[in-house]
Amino acid sequence: MFPIAAIESSGRGDADFLMARFARQTISRGLRVCGVVQVNIDRPQSHACDMDIQVLPNGPVLSISQALGAGSRGCRLDPAALETSVAAVSRSLADGADLLVVNKFGKMEAQGRGFRPVIAEAISRGIPVLVGINGLNGPAYDAFTGGYGCRLPFSIDAISNWFDDARDLVGT
Repeated sequence: MFPIAAIESSGRGDADFLMARFARQTISRGLRVCGVVQVNIDRPQSHACDMDIQVLPNGPVLSISQALGAGSRGCRLDPAALETSVAAVSRSLADGADLLVVNKFGKMEAQGRGFRPVIAEAISRGIPVLVGINGLNGPAYDAFTGGYGCRLPFSIDAISNWFDDARDLVGT
């Protein structure tokens, strides 16, 4: 059994929807879920790569994208906004949790920043961690987990079974 699991999908936004659904189901079971899920909000004049995340369980929705202009091609992630969400999740993790959900093990995490320290803290406390990954950052996820992370099939049942097994393993 692995304390950290990743979900990946080929469809844009599919993993975000599945992880948010699982987080809501887990919260409805009375369990403490912290972390972030991506909940992009349609806005006029928005860019396809604009990102909004909600701090779990019922925190604010934060935009983590920079407005770089219509002709920009670089990464739109706003590192300062991401760090604001990391700080909020870190505080909630300190209060205790049954599950940490991180919408994406992305570029910042691959570089050792972003949610990576929070993920490590949760694992050290025996809190199961669910992350989203993409093909680009999959190798960094594998290196970070050192073979102790797993990749789950894209299904709510697979996530639920992994989580129940992980909770049994840590005795909660």
